[in-house]
Amino acid sequence: MGLAFGAAIGSFLNVVIYRMPRGMSLSNPPNSFCPKCKHRLLMSDMIPLFTWLIQRGKCKYCGERIPSRYFFVELLNGAIWAGIWWQYLIAGDDWVKALCYALAASTLVAIIFIDWELYIIPDQINAFLLFLGLAYNAWLFAQGSAAATTWGIPSSVAGALVGVLILWGIAFLGRLLFGKDAMGHGDIKMARGIGAILFPALSVVSFGLAVGLGAILGVAQIFLRPRKVTQEVAKPDSHEGREQSDVPANQTLEDEEEYEPESIGSLLKCGLGYILCIDVIGLFVPKLYKAWFNEDPFAPLEDLETFEADFTMIPFGPYLALGAIVGTVFEKQLLGAARSYWHWAAGD
Repeated sequence: MGLAFGAAIGSFLNVVIYRMPRGMSLSNPPNSFCPKCKHRLLMSDMIPLFTWLIQRGKCKYCGERIPSRYFFVELLNGAIWAGIWWQYLIAGDDWVKALCYALAASTLVAIIFIDWELYIIPDQINAFLLFLGLAYNAWLFAQGSAAATTWGIPSSVAGALVGVLILWGIAFLGRLLFGKDAMGHGDIKMARGIGAILFPALSVVSFGLAVGLGAILGVAQIFLRPRKVTQEVAKPDSHEGREQSDVPANQTLEDEEEYEPESIGSLLKCGLGYILCIDVIGLFVPKLYKAWFNEDPFAPLEDLETFEADFTMIPFGPYLALGAIVGTVFEKQLLGAARSYWHWAAGD
């Protein structure tokens, strides 16, 4: 059951992954369509997992290839929901946590594929994670659960603060010590949402997993990602060489000179804004967002269809999301292992 429900939700996630970064409404047009020929898809064209396999990854209307991402999103989300279904509805009995974790994991799946492709994480998705965590915490309060509070404050708030401070701290130290941007702001906001969902202890464990996954899979990503074939730039007196190359000889140097890391003042202001959730409030009051962050949260992003990342660029967001997904599926096992390690390290 978990696999079937998860795969069906995965089909909707494909809509989110395609439309949201492009500024398109999730409800208009109301029907799904082929990303190549824009032909409206019927229900028979959208059977999770099976349609893509039966049609061999091609649109039956135009014959163009449909990215394998559509299949793997459904498969991955189905597998995650199956794991959560087993952990909290069969081995355990906590349907509210199962629903909360399943929705959070699906949100993180959308983040993974958006960030891998476009190196962005929409604020609306990060805000949804935060709201979901706060709603789950409110349910725990209503049930009188001891898990509702940590350090005398709501556990979701404590986790959100931990997430912001850890990721923002990495960004701040990287900027201070190395003079470079060490962490994307979308990652900081996602860590806040992850903390709100998983609460402090499990979120810290998931961040550790993210570092390990990033170290292993990030290296693999560099080697597996196709590299652009660049032609050698000829000397100025070579007419033939100038015709072959579309890139001026000094462009690389100019790009390096134009790069300026974010100012420490801006980083401090943004960090405070994330703690106060001004970016979330700003989604409802855009003027506040513009006044604090000097940008429009709803401004359409340019060149999405032509964006190509350099093969050495490794976004941390997907690994941060993967670590959190593992946390939603294996909460008891991970916390048990963390406690055992802590006692061993302390000599207990």
